[in-house]
Amino acid sequence: MSNTKNNTKNNTKNNTKNTVLTAAGELFGRKDPGAVDRWAAADYTQHSALAADGPEALRRLVAGLPDDFRYEGARVIADGDLVVLHGTYHGFGPDPLVAFDVFRVDADGKLAEHWDALTPLVRRTASGRSQTDGPTQVTAPEETEANRALVARFAQEVLVGADYSVLTDYISAETYHQHNPEAADGLDGFGAAAAKWAEQGKNLVYKTVHRVIAEGEFVLLQSEGEFGVPVAYYDLFRVHGGKIVEHWDVVAPIPAELPHDNGLF
Repeated sequence: MSNTKNNTKNNTKNNTKNTVLTAAGELFGRKDPGAVDRWAAADYTQHSALAADGPEALRRLVAGLPDDFRYEGARVIADGDLVVLHGTYHGFGPDPLVAFDVFRVDADGKLAEHWDALTPLVRRTASGRSQTDGPTQVTAPEETEANRALVARFAQEVLVGADYSVLTDYISAETYHQHNPEAADGLDGFGAAAAKWAEQGKNLVYKTVHRVIAEGEFVLLQSEGEFGVPVAYYDLFRVHGGKIVEHWDVVAPIPAELPHDNGLF
């Protein structure tokens, strides 16, 4: 019975992943506005700061993409009806933008809802790692729920609760690969970056964790807080051996006004 349940879960994940990857390929790869009819639900709900609500706004966005626009994908995570894309957009503006996109797929296999956060690509980072490189494949699907629980506790105790005395209960003291462009590897690298941010009046303040999306060793937190100004935090963690060993993120300011009434979250 358990094998049947696992196979059903895996099939669902594969189906939602395939739906989102195929839809994104047609919309943003081929730049085909007609793909909206095939893939967007009639009540498509938009949370992005870059587009208005509904399928017609998505159609206008796709139709207006420049010739040199392209998307460079890094990793894909599926959790129930949610699919996360992590990658880089080229051609949205003068500089490439690193992004997390979250799509909800409805029971009909259509894109029903979308959230995102984007930040400029940084060529020279403190760790020497890019904002998107590193492991991409899910290799430990059986650890999904344990890793989700670990990162959820970390979020409440350390990020929201600001109790850094328990940091090593969650983050490996031996291996912590960092992809935030301003922080070097390791806990010392994070500590130095946090001290520098504090001097700049940008304390890391997490107020609300809106979603915890997990598959295997990868767990994404979608949170709201402040970093000098109100921001959306998208933090992707890789867990190995019961500890967080790698971190990617996008920290995006929350605009005063949005082109819809759905909010960013």
